Amino acid sequence: MNEQHTDILIIGGGTGGVAAALSALRLGRKVILTEETDWIGGQLTSQAVPPDEGLWIETVGCTASYRAFREGVRSYYRQHYPLRPESLAERELNPGAGTVSRLCHEPRVALAVLEAMLAPYRADRQLEILLCTRPVAVQMDGDRIEAVTVEHLPGGGRTVLSAPYVLDATETGELLDLGEVESVIGAEGQAQTGELHALAEADPLNQQAISWCFAMDHLEGEDHTIDKPAGYDFWRGYQADFWPGPHLSWTLCHPITHKAVYRDLFGNPDETPHSGDLWHFRRILAQRHYPPGRYRSDVTLVNWPQIDYWLGPLLGVGQEEKQKHLHGARDLSLSLMYWMQTEAPRHDGSGQGYPGLRLRGDVTGTQDGLAKAIYVRESRRIQAEFTVTEQMVGVEARGPLQGAETFTDSVGIGQYRIDLHPSTRGRNYVDIASWPFQIPLGALLPVRVENLLPAGKNLGVTHITNGCYRLHPVEWNIGEAAGALAAQALNLNSSPRAIRNTPALLADFQALLAGPLGFELAWPEQQRLTPSPNF
Repeated sequence: MNEQHTDILIIGGGTGGVAAALSALRLGRKVILTEETDWIGGQLTSQAVPPDEGLWIETVGCTASYRAFREGVRSYYRQHYPLRPESLAERELNPGAGTVSRLCHEPRVALAVLEAMLAPYRADRQLEILLCTRPVAVQMDGDRIEAVTVEHLPGGGRTVLSAPYVLDATETGELLDLGEVESVIGAEGQAQTGELHALAEADPLNQQAISWCFAMDHLEGEDHTIDKPAGYDFWRGYQADFWPGPHLSWTLCHPITHKAVYRDLFGNPDETPHSGDLWHFRRILAQRHYPPGRYRSDVTLVNWPQIDYWLGPLLGVGQEEKQKHLHGARDLSLSLMYWMQTEAPRHDGSGQGYPGLRLRGDVTGTQDGLAKAIYVRESRRIQAEFTVTEQMVGVEARGPLQGAETFTDSVGIGQYRIDLHPSTRGRNYVDIASWPFQIPLGALLPVRVENLLPAGKNLGVTHITNGCYRLHPVEWNIGEAAGALAAQALNLNSSPRAIRNTPALLADFQALLAGPLGFELAWPEQQRLTPSPNF
């Protein structure tokens, strides 16, 4: 079996994994980065999820490298796309003009920008990226990871990878499972966390819905109807007890009020995230930016409530059960597409179906038109030296206290509502206001294992606080902080735990983050005291 050694091993090339690699490389360390698909980038690329970002993302609320990524996306469109002069001049160009974000873009553009950011480090093999590679075993020696065995797809060859520090940047915290690292899945109970919105009793199988996203355009007068999916009849008749209408319908549940909301494909183009039509919500290419006739249609990205799959969890179940739910999520997404093409009430009252809707697998890099990978909102989470709970960041849970709890070991900031999608146990949305928050270094430290760090949604948060720590710029910040922490530990011949718990070392690390690496460690006062709005 082949063996490779490096300074820092990052398993998972998603949003957090790429950011972790960037910081470790900038601090002079050699990195091996693995990725299960053939695209790095995770949420931004292979999962095809346009960025969900904070209120003030254009000026504050992310690291310098995430801001460079955002500007890289805009520059890519300015340099390579035939933008109209008016669009070319927009300082805050939103390529898709989607309402969910100030920067809706195609997955391939994000991939190109990420590849460019990493390219200088690949030239001399300071960075090696192993695509189509997944972890299959973890070798432990007491409180340390000795090696990770990975399998190369599709052939099945294996390599043993080792490093002084290993970062778990997988979408579901796979190394935590393979290495039997103390971790949590699903929902904690109130007795464990004291959280206002926690379940009365813990339920590990209570996990947020997963979604298999897809891109589509619309060519009126043409027929691009797909084959009827195998499970279409089931999904056509399915309605959850807590949902106000059939799953395949334009009747949705408002995530905050739980009241019925009617949102069709084209008919009510409002400019707010939780109202208006669905077409503009996550649109990733907007015709209006280009000369008339250059593009036959907008392209929109479907990550809507109708593709939220909650019939069973991915974590804490056997491989057969997991595959059943992954297949079910794919079938649901294709069923929504078929329903829209054949039976959906048209916004203009002219009948049923939009056969001109066309799957755009070229946009997502697949043959079947769906994204390369499932969008997973909730990972395994480390049992951490410090865990962020609702009473530290939730507006209602903090009562009269103004602002989120401040952390002396902050390694970044983020802002988003606590936004949990319906769960595999039939719990509806939990969508509640939160204060702009910090990311504590203690949430990146496992309670026992010394050389493993979380680099994504698997840090020390709860089922509830995952809802505001899981978005794109926050996952990037978490990963980038983990990469920097591992590099700093190597450069100082110290340890992550010592850096956090030694005041001088912590101060030096935070100075490194805030200085050369361009992190923001605390919110300006005006933003810190502004809770997330009710959309």
